[in-house]
Amino acid sequence: MNPLPSRRTVLRGLGGATLALPWLESVSGTEQPNKRVLRMVQFYVPIGVVRRGFFPGEADHVIPKGNLGNVMASLGEQNPNFSDRSLDELTPTMEPLATLQDKITLITGMDRTFQAGTDVHAQCASCYLSSARPYEIEGTAWPLDRTLDHLVADQIGTNTPFKTLEFSCNSHRDNKESIYFDNISWYGTGHLAPSIRDPQKMYRRLFSTSNSESQQDITSLALADANELKRDLSYHDQARFEEYFESIRTIEMQIAKLDRLRANLNQVEMEEPTESHLPRGEYIRLMGDLLVVALQSGLTNVATFMVGPERWDTPYLYESLFDKPRSHHQMSHNQTKMIDDLLRVDRFHMEQFAYIANRLATITMPGGDSLLDETLLTYGSGLGDGSTHQYNDLPIIVAGGGQRMRLKRHINLPEGTPLANLWLTQAQLCGLPMNQFADSTGSISQLIA
Repeated sequence: MNPLPSRRTVLRGLGGATLALPWLESVSGTEQPNKRVLRMVQFYVPIGVVRRGFFPGEADHVIPKGNLGNVMASLGEQNPNFSDRSLDELTPTMEPLATLQDKITLITGMDRTFQAGTDVHAQCASCYLSSARPYEIEGTAWPLDRTLDHLVADQIGTNTPFKTLEFSCNSHRDNKESIYFDNISWYGTGHLAPSIRDPQKMYRRLFSTSNSESQQDITSLALADANELKRDLSYHDQARFEEYFESIRTIEMQIAKLDRLRANLNQVEMEEPTESHLPRGEYIRLMGDLLVVALQSGLTNVATFMVGPERWDTPYLYESLFDKPRSHHQMSHNQTKMIDDLLRVDRFHMEQFAYIANRLATITMPGGDSLLDETLLTYGSGLGDGSTHQYNDLPIIVAGGGQRMRLKRHINLPEGTPLANLWLTQAQLCGLPMNQFADSTGSISQLIA
């Protein structure tokens, strides 16, 4: 019998298709599984949230009128003190996480760095994961430095095919805004880590094919070589193997469906870009499936997932929400009149986050923990409220982390706590020997088990 390949070996089918294997107990080799590696995924939501739907105790809150400074001061006075209590009840926006309530922690009270003189939307996206001190970085209008995902990847991404993966669910091609509104991952100041927006392009990046067109899908090509390996696997690994390939097959079918829909839409004359009319939920969940498979197969340990761009006015078709495409940004500046619609959009975004978290929770890893237990999955936005442009008291949820994290908590941090404190804490949990990140003032000990 031929020795089995190591887990990093990929299956290479006819026509140049390659498919990475998930971790299999039967597969030999000197490399040990990544069960001690805590992966990191940042799920970014644009334009903030409606506070009364997201934050506990604010169901009847009305944002006061006045200039931004007065608004922020008023909001800061609400919860100036530290508290750490059990997360026993979910707000309406958080209700999609009900099945994961024991796997999440809500963090409130953190502020993002803001550098006066430049657009708040551009900063809340591009600087979300960097949070450099204002005016510390020379030659840039933004407090933008190397982002957290790349610093962490330098530690836990060196043995994966992709150190990081950047997902974007912005399908628009009408780029009226600069790159600072549409990217949260940066190699460094002025050096963008470009995201992939097309599910098919991401699929081909993960599971490479030759330049020549093939009449068979990637799974079929790889299965031609996989059957021989499968015979040598244990019963448990055969089940894991089948589950993994079924996930890939499902993704292929979804991509084919979206391609057919795109082709049909291209035949219709409409003012807005046709791709903006693809159903949002289906598109986001497909990108989420690709993210999950990339983590499951060990293609990467670090990823960013931007659910939409900041400030763009181009409408999206939110299926099941509205009859026609709507602009999230435009709605956010009409919060009084469109409060119910905005609350539906916030819940819609939370449903997509819950979908990814639930997918990770269903995948069992060596040792019995789920893939979610071995991942820090963070939901967050660079604005606390889209209508007022406040960059304090940000909405943050951390899911996963297993035994390293204190879960099912609501931690309200003291007023003025930098967002960088969370990033420092997560970097430390991922194994980085760091004592300082950007404008951090210390780690958040209440998060650590």
